[in-house]
Amino acid sequence: MVMIKLSRKKYRRRGASQRAGMKITKVESIVAAIPFAATGSAGRIAGQAAPALQMVLVRIETDAGLVGWGEAFGHAAIHATRAALQTMVAPLLIGRDARDIVGIGADLERKLHLFGRSGPVMFAISGVDIALWDIAGKAAGLPLYRLLGGAGPTHLRAYSSLLRCTGPDAVAACCREALAMGVRDVKLHEITAEPVRAARETLGPEAALMLDTNCPWTVAEAIEMVQVLAPFRLAWLEEPVWPPEDHAGLAQVRAAGSRTSAGENASGLLDFLSLFRAGALDVAQPSVTKIGGISGMRRVMALAEAHGVDVVPHCGYLGPGFLATLHLIAAMPRPPLVERLHLRLQALPFGDLTEISDGHLRVPQGPGLGCDPDPDVIRRYAVP
Repeated sequence: MVMIKLSRKKYRRRGASQRAGMKITKVESIVAAIPFAATGSAGRIAGQAAPALQMVLVRIETDAGLVGWGEAFGHAAIHATRAALQTMVAPLLIGRDARDIVGIGADLERKLHLFGRSGPVMFAISGVDIALWDIAGKAAGLPLYRLLGGAGPTHLRAYSSLLRCTGPDAVAACCREALAMGVRDVKLHEITAEPVRAARETLGPEAALMLDTNCPWTVAEAIEMVQVLAPFRLAWLEEPVWPPEDHAGLAQVRAAGSRTSAGENASGLLDFLSLFRAGALDVAQPSVTKIGGISGMRRVMALAEAHGVDVVPHCGYLGPGFLATLHLIAAMPRPPLVERLHLRLQALPFGDLTEISDGHLRVPQGPGLGCDPDPDVIRRYAVP
């Protein structure tokens, strides 16, 4: 556990602090690495060998006694993200009013834009935003989805997001596991046709089958693969083109007959605007731990609605970012499927809130994100 030792003296009385504001007094970064098992997995997440699911937790204290939890995009970037949080983002937070979520976010982005509009700095800002919304929900005594204006379902339908597998047989085995959990719909992370065929044959014709290829192909190669994959009736083809910022190229793939999705690697609102104007997307997939947290997600969702593009959030994590995604989806008028990584954690920092039951995930009903992480789990799996 790494603590950022930045603090100011607390107000003497809670009531006085609330009248004067709700000052941020401490920011911590905590890295946890929880081992997992995944049937038939090649043992890689985000292109890196991954014996454990790594997450960067952001913990913010206020002088009103409220504590908020967030998550900055982690995986193989945990050390870079934590460094950005500790050295650049956290010092700008101490003494700020935690209720000023919009103002803090805008100030951080402007002051730190020199270091990149995507990557570790934006990951850290995203984690801070999630933690501040957690505080806002706790201060209001409302679950976050209610604070966002929703009164939606208490359970959301999940889809299993498989890690890249070792072959078609492993894909089929994972699909059978998903069906046993009541999950009908599956996303693959493959780049050849045979694993996709195995998934379709195992799941049957009615299941939604998605394919995330993680930007492997030229435009011409992607268009060729659209024809190869056509018999498997994909619900969407995700990030088929390298580089991901080739929005015109992605639009060509869409025009070739594929329903396309992208967005987890987009650099802010204007990058999404470029995707929409290019006619590149059927499905936008912003990631709450990358795009600027809950505030960034809401901006992208509004923009997508204005352009007639569906939103299905990217959710390749199981920390506070996962809970934030549940709330964001629960607040949508037509909630889409929730992405849940197809792996089994050795320990559950948020209990059954990240677990699928009968094909569904439970929307947290406690204030804010609805649940703080189990301190024993975090202590046991903390990374120095």
